[in-house]
Amino acid sequence: MAEPLLRFLASHEIFEEKGNHQFDHTQLSQCLRSDAEGSFRPAARVLHPIFPFWDGLHHSAITGESGFNQIFGRPFFEYLGTHPDLARIFDAAMSASHVHQTAAMLEAYDFSGVHFLADVGGGTGSLVSAVLQRYPKLRGLLFELGNVAGRARESLKACGLDGRCSVIEGNFFESIPGGADTYLFRHVIHDWNDEQSVQILNNCRKVIPQNGRLLIIEAVMPTGNGPSVTKHIDMLMMILPGGIERTEEEYRLLLKQVGFQLSSITPTTSLISVIEAKSI
Repeated sequence: MAEPLLRFLASHEIFEEKGNHQFDHTQLSQCLRSDAEGSFRPAARVLHPIFPFWDGLHHSAITGESGFNQIFGRPFFEYLGTHPDLARIFDAAMSASHVHQTAAMLEAYDFSGVHFLADVGGGTGSLVSAVLQRYPKLRGLLFELGNVAGRARESLKACGLDGRCSVIEGNFFESIPGGADTYLFRHVIHDWNDEQSVQILNNCRKVIPQNGRLLIIEAVMPTGNGPSVTKHIDMLMMILPGGIERTEEEYRLLLKQVGFQLSSITPTTSLISVIEAKSI
């Protein structure tokens, strides 16, 4: 009974039929193997256990609030904190889906002027690890929730970077640790609405030095109504955490509210750009 499924998947180039009812991998299916280098399997799996969140679309569209909260009764990241098996898949999914973005960011943006980088909401540390490995004189700090920080410490230790990068537990809605000259947020600000984002960035503004820099690593929403992958992600952000993807002008206005001036946007060969801002 597997053959109808294989035929269906072959019609979408996920497998290919070789004849005599035999099917083989394509590039698409190969990268979904658990033993494939840079396997995309976790990213393909992560939404399946919580697929009913789409039932919250109507609630999100009407109220602007997270549909996930409405369906599951708690915020998305809080839910991950109480479901460790899903949290591990989520960590692996983020690493798998962001690895090419990290490489593209490092090729496009020069970190040589940074001495102490704080990765705020940096997950298990894949990004800060990559930056530290590229720039051996750089020191780092990763700031995360307690239920993630332990996994981040293990990851940094496995990379041999625990001596150059500390892990601090906390909640960026309450405070952000000082001491760094550059504060980086990758795929953090798009998780939250404007009011929540202002709260996070205000906490960053309190500790960033006057000559420091703020880096927001996000996709920049194109203007107009043409098709864009960013608009698909925008739907996920709206329903899951209750966030939003933003245009360049929307980032400019958001940053201005908290005393930052958008100084540059560096595009990369991936979906994301490096949005740099400095204190006004």
